[in-house]
Amino acid sequence: MKKTLLVLSALALSFSAAAKLPALSDEAKAKAAEAAAKTAHGNKVADFQLCKSREKVAAHYYKTAKSTGAKTNPPTATPACVDPGAYKPAEQVAAPGAAPVAPAAPAAPAAKKG
Repeated sequence: MKKTLLVLSALALSFSAAAKLPALSDEAKAKAAEAAAKTAHGNKVADFQLCKSREKVAAHYYKTAKSTGAKTNPPTATPACVDPGAYKPAEQVAAPGAAPVAPAAPAAPAAKKG
């Protein structure tokens, strides 16, 4: 009984591994790229917020330590916090300030000679 189940499960596994998903369409690829860009921007915003909160905590620490007379080490130099700004879709990032391109007008039919 166990041997039969093992054989059946092995067959099922081999068939599922052999099945392949169809290739993604261009639209699906664009959608995935847009989702990845949104996630990356969200991570940049989170990093910025973390940086600002660290600066706030450090400023409070040095302020309270100074008022109580506690000895502190000098602050460590860190890069400035960079605000990533509002999220911009890929189309806006690719061509900032560029006007959208209008489709070309169809050519007029040629006059017949006769």
